[in-house]
Amino acid sequence: MKRLVVVLLGLSLAFATSQQAIAYRPFDSTDAAVADVKELEIELGPVEYRQSHDERTVIAPAYVFNYGFVKNWELVVEGRGEYPLTSADDTSSRLVGNAINLKGVLREGDLQGQSGPSVATEIGVLLPGVNDEQGFGLSWIGIVSQRWSWGTAHINFGAELTRDHNTNLIAGTIIEGPFDWTVRPVAELRYERQVGFLKTDTLSALVGAIWKVNDKLSLDVGVREAWVNRLPQTELRAGLTVAFSPH
Repeated sequence: MKRLVVVLLGLSLAFATSQQAIAYRPFDSTDAAVADVKELEIELGPVEYRQSHDERTVIAPAYVFNYGFVKNWELVVEGRGEYPLTSADDTSSRLVGNAINLKGVLREGDLQGQSGPSVATEIGVLLPGVNDEQGFGLSWIGIVSQRWSWGTAHINFGAELTRDHNTNLIAGTIIEGPFDWTVRPVAELRYERQVGFLKTDTLSALVGAIWKVNDKLSLDVGVREAWVNRLPQTELRAGLTVAFSPH
């Protein structure tokens, strides 16, 4: 796994072009934009950390691959490795959050150089994990983004049929500082409610920053505080987003 991360970083930095890397790390929600045609965008969190009331976990890596295969549509592959440091049930290392999605822009707007809100949708299949998250699920999300001189807002709303066949309802909002700032502050508020046999309420808030190193590379850092059925959970996130054309 470490060798894979090193190879991905090396390829990304070696072959990056002048395409702009739009970081949508370190968020759980997303924006109404996709990678350019024949462009590969990699969002990578090499090492992150999460602490809850019963477990301390190292996340390495958290990854999202976005490939623009036609105009306004991209293929998204994501997942993350988790390594518990302490656990009440002595859980082993696991590979979770695996999914394959299709994301498309339905209306070109501010994020595509046009005027008005950008509108997108993302549909996907939730895949089984390793040592956790068995079974398949489905997801759908709608995204609306708009940019002003003071900053950018992204609104997400959607639902999942979870791997254990419960329904998970999702709503989230990202607020960013001015896009032309080299380092812009960011924040996210997100709520998830799982209904069915297993009922779960998750409210989370994230604050952080995105540093646009150049048109090829962006770095990010964030602190996420969540309450899962009122139990606190803290996560430290840091990573990068880089875009290049494999051809």
